[in-house]
Amino acid sequence: MTEPSYVVPPPPCVSVEVRDSTARFPVHRVYCVGRNYAAHAREMGHDDREPPFFFQKNPDDLVAPGAPVPYPPETADLHHEVELVVALAEGGSNIAVEDALSHVYGYAIGLDLTRRDVQAEAKKAARPWATAKAFAHSAPIGALMPASTLGHPKSGRLTATVNGAPRQDGDLADMIWSVPEIIAHLSRWFVLAPGDLIFTGTPAGVGELKRGDVVVGAIEGLGELEVSIA
Repeated sequence: MTEPSYVVPPPPCVSVEVRDSTARFPVHRVYCVGRNYAAHAREMGHDDREPPFFFQKNPDDLVAPGAPVPYPPETADLHHEVELVVALAEGGSNIAVEDALSHVYGYAIGLDLTRRDVQAEAKKAARPWATAKAFAHSAPIGALMPASTLGHPKSGRLTATVNGAPRQDGDLADMIWSVPEIIAHLSRWFVLAPGDLIFTGTPAGVGELKRGDVVVGAIEGLGELEVSIA
């Protein structure tokens, strides 16, 4: 078979490090769940167990551990949101809640960086969030830990510090929608695929970042992710 030719160079495959392995996890898509912790929903002005809603980032928005994150343009209010990330080994549509965890490859710590001022303006104008959420370097992520090693965490402390000062402090058990429920809901809207990542939401305590700040996100059982804002 003749190899295809391209009018521009094809983009490289984006992948994530797997802990204690030389193999890497190829990334297909990046989904994110909004307002999935009650206290964070309240601090953003909401207070109901609404059906989950989703937005997306781009695979090449991911940032490997240890790489500095440049302060993005077009914002004066960059915020941190530390989250549990789910990596899928199997896809599908209309996945049952009771079958959802069998689709999971593993878990990682992620940081959903947000142009909060841009998001606020988008909300006022009833516009999409893409410019607030899906910008370059907006999704730092730690190494994946396979579920075969970690299991499927239902609880565990999640924290964030900035320059050593506490910011976020919650527990995975506080998620409004659990990981199996998230996967099931998401698969009603999209045909999920191997390589998909899901950022599962963040607890209360999100706050502003400035150039020179160091964010450390931690999840019990997964260790820490340190991110420097350049």
